[in-house]
Amino acid sequence: MSDDTNTTRENPRKVREGIVVSDKMNSTVVVAVMERVAHPRYGKTVQRTKKLYVHDEKNDAKIGDRVRVQETRPLSKLKRWRLTEIVERAK
Repeated sequence: MSDDTNTTRENPRKVREGIVVSDKMNSTVVVAVMERVAHPRYGKTVQRTKKLYVHDEKNDAKIGDRVRVQETRPLSKLKRWRLTEIVERAK
């Protein structure tokens, strides 16, 4: 192995952006991520929503905030993402 493989990951971690829909849990927020995909048969663009459980160590994010999350190792039964930054605060 060369030094190059140690510094850069071969399969970089996924990054998504979404809206916080729940902050009731401690150190966890639920983020709704919108995805636009073409319908397999009809080709029309449809919007799909996926809810991600995100680790928020400092309990910073509040409902309505737009946040950026990054894939990580499993932290609990449902949590596989962590909060990297809050892009925009809710008004």
